[in-house]
Amino acid sequence: MGILRLPSMITNAKQILKKQTFNARNINVPKGHVAVYVGEKLEKKRFVVPISYLNHPSFQDLLRRAEQEFGFNHPMGGLTIPCDEEAFVDLTSRFYS
Repeated sequence: MGILRLPSMITNAKQILKKQTFNARNINVPKGHVAVYVGEKLEKKRFVVPISYLNHPSFQDLLRRAEQEFGFNHPMGGLTIPCDEEAFVDLTSRFYS
């Protein structure tokens, strides 16, 4: 079931990314990157990560968790990941090292 949902998750993520292109808050996001808001509380920290992270299995797991918690209506204008900032940094630092 999870594999069948993956294409729709990526499609929805791409739609969010397209919306980001027109969002003035994301002017500082370089081409090939995406703004990600990370945190479990009301205060979220903004990270700019390579789009290639979207293909990493661990990042896709985070996207599934985000879908369960937030759906695909991201009020911050970017992807919102419901995890501890430290855990996010630790996880993403291992992607391509």
